[in-house]
Amino acid sequence: MRPRYSRGNDIRLLRNGTEYFPALLQALDSARYEIFLETYIYEMDDIGQQVTASLMHAAARGVQVHLLLDGYGSRSFPENTREQLEQAGVQVLFYRPRISPWTFKRNRLRRLHRKLVTVDAQVAFVGGINIIDDMDVPGNMGPRIDYAVRVQGPLLPEIQLRVERLWRRIAWMHLQVRYASTVDADTRPGITGNVRAAFVIRDNVLHRRDIERMYLQAIGRARDDIIIANAYFLPGRRFRRALIAAAQRGVRVRLLLQGRLEYVFMTATHAIYHQLLDSGIEIYEYRKSFMHSKVAVVDSKWATVGSSNIDPFSLLLAREANVAVMDNGFALTLKHDLERAIQDGAVQVRPQEWQRGHFIRRGFSWLVFGAVRFILGLIGYGNQH
Repeated sequence: MRPRYSRGNDIRLLRNGTEYFPALLQALDSARYEIFLETYIYEMDDIGQQVTASLMHAAARGVQVHLLLDGYGSRSFPENTREQLEQAGVQVLFYRPRISPWTFKRNRLRRLHRKLVTVDAQVAFVGGINIIDDMDVPGNMGPRIDYAVRVQGPLLPEIQLRVERLWRRIAWMHLQVRYASTVDADTRPGITGNVRAAFVIRDNVLHRRDIERMYLQAIGRARDDIIIANAYFLPGRRFRRALIAAAQRGVRVRLLLQGRLEYVFMTATHAIYHQLLDSGIEIYEYRKSFMHSKVAVVDSKWATVGSSNIDPFSLLLAREANVAVMDNGFALTLKHDLERAIQDGAVQVRPQEWQRGHFIRRGFSWLVFGAVRFILGLIGYGNQH
């Protein structure tokens, strides 16, 4: 399904938690009718405590507050905090709470990975930022790099529809009271800006490949420049071929990837370095701190910000949400920010150096890559990667 772009939106780029959380807390504290908050990780650090307080205060003044957490990503969410939230009037649900580290059943690996907030059906936040402090990184090496957008305008009804629909489904599965909106039907968002934007999701029913198709369409139209910043990057054959084809027709393709090992499965990415480098694609590893970004810019005209990694778990299993933006100003702002990250904190991986050195690293990456393919085969996706 092609993205449906709507005109007249105001889309504001939010860099890291330093810009995201103040904007989010302001919206939560201004809520009058209802709040939906979906997140993969919810840590009870200083940020988590501030968000929790805002949700409880909103419920105390009569706002319907819905908090949906992933059963695996938020498995350490304190039970006493949940009780405090529910006593304050906040409705708390968990998406797929049954987890096991020893199963590769497809339904257990399908997670709620999207990060979505809507307030009064008038403002939404979409991106890759969990409820966690930027500084909560190993080694205290500096803030995590991540992005989100604040959305206002005609795109809101589509986002609101998706969060309401998922909440109703999970509430029904938990035998909870049926949801009924408290937002006035006459308060539909009007034109608030001049940006064309689309809301693109990935689920396990009707929108299984929408985010991947969105990327492939943008890459296929590229004429000058592609820059992708993605924390967990392990694209399938179709995606790799699209990037290589773009490079072969003269498009400058730059990948900003995570340079610090966070999970062992991340090393599988190194198995495809040689194929990408040999095709003229530039690879930069961000090593100044941890990078959690899931963004891209094409030809300084099109951009996307969201929760979806370019790996089999995001593109084939998880619930994800991205906003695609057709706007020169927005795209240039994000592009310049990514170029600063490359300049200030990344190291370029050069073809000759990669082939000449890193022998053990490359060998291990192929073992991990094989393990990933084996797992995908077990759950029935082996022929799609």
